[in-house]
Amino acid sequence: MKKVTLLCIILLVVISCQEKELDANQIINKAIEVAGGEKYDSANISFTFRDKQYKSSRKNGRFHLERLQEDSLGNKITDIVTNNGFTRNRNNKELSLLDSIASKYSNSVNSVHYFVQLPYGLNGDAVNKNLLGKDSIKGKEYYEIKVTFNQDGGGTDYEDEYLYWINTSTFTVDYLAYSYHVNAGGIRFRAAFNPRIVNGLRFVDYKNYAEDDLSTPLENLDALYEAGKLKLFSEIITEDVKVNISE
Repeated sequence: MKKVTLLCIILLVVISCQEKELDANQIINKAIEVAGGEKYDSANISFTFRDKQYKSSRKNGRFHLERLQEDSLGNKITDIVTNNGFTRNRNNKELSLLDSIASKYSNSVNSVHYFVQLPYGLNGDAVNKNLLGKDSIKGKEYYEIKVTFNQDGGGTDYEDEYLYWINTSTFTVDYLAYSYHVNAGGIRFRAAFNPRIVNGLRFVDYKNYAEDDLSTPLENLDALYEAGKLKLFSEIITEDVKVNISE
């Protein structure tokens, strides 16, 4: 009888542990919830990045992303990405661009907004998520989630790969890495710092590190980072962040 009781207890413990294991989608959803959750879906966000002004708005599945700057002649250049595509205006007049040029500008605008608003967007229809397991960085435990994109809906850079380290306790995205193919390709590892909450949404800045060996798997970068073997390439600083949540 005692053996049966002990076996039942062991089974209950095993089942309980299994129930607590989260899959990649659940982890990403928790990370988005911690960072602001549904507020993103109706947020108007503005910020400055490298002396350029950025604005975004979302409502009922529609989005509007902007980048505002001046060229060397003092012309006001506004790049706009929406559900309908990309437009560039000079002094409020729309310019006609080659598709290749429009795609380049569109990607650069979208990329800045994408990184600033992470982890929002990681539950999109074109996103593939794979939980590689758990690892630790600087004594803290993280879920390692690899992200790839479908060609359909994944943009022109759909072949790029990403890896996110999400804290198993706080569900914050504290580190990320990615490999890209444009301009001969490259690998980056980012360490988040300066976390802050602005009107319910979480923002961070990044230390941006480079790895010269393009054959290095993304999942090895955390160990190289801890060993001090990655070189600091730049800092990603987002300034003057303002958020308004529309009703």
